[in-house]
Amino acid sequence: MRSFLAVLPLVVLAGCSSFRPDPENITEVPGDRLLAYQDEFQNGGQLVVNRDMGLMGGGCYVAIEVDRKLAARIGMAEVASFQVPAGTRVLGLKIDPLDDTLCGMGRLHKELAVKVEPGSVQYFQVVSENTGGFDIRPDNAPPQR
Repeated sequence: MRSFLAVLPLVVLAGCSSFRPDPENITEVPGDRLLAYQDEFQNGGQLVVNRDMGLMGGGCYVAIEVDRKLAARIGMAEVASFQVPAGTRVLGLKIDPLDDTLCGMGRLHKELAVKVEPGSVQYFQVVSENTGGFDIRPDNAPPQR
């Protein structure tokens, strides 16, 4: 019994970390939440962002920014694509500024510098972890839809 009680908090905390959804459970972000970077740029590239599933922030959207401009509001198990000019772009993850509920009252600000080559497609993953909260990372295993 003691072993069970010692392990239980670890199992509960691990349950807060996100996980990659099965391909059949990934959906596109609806058009009304895609707010920028949807038109192709000549000699531009594409950034694809997929959000994991998990309990932390599960009922909330998070904001995806490109060059510090709100590009999308993304929910769990959703994927969004952004057409961007070539060059170094800033890909960001923030609290949804359009949310006036408790979800919009937290603190979140993560950014990555992304080198975009003409014609390139790069994949990123939004994760949530019990130790570090939300993060956005390059994704070596892009979502299969």
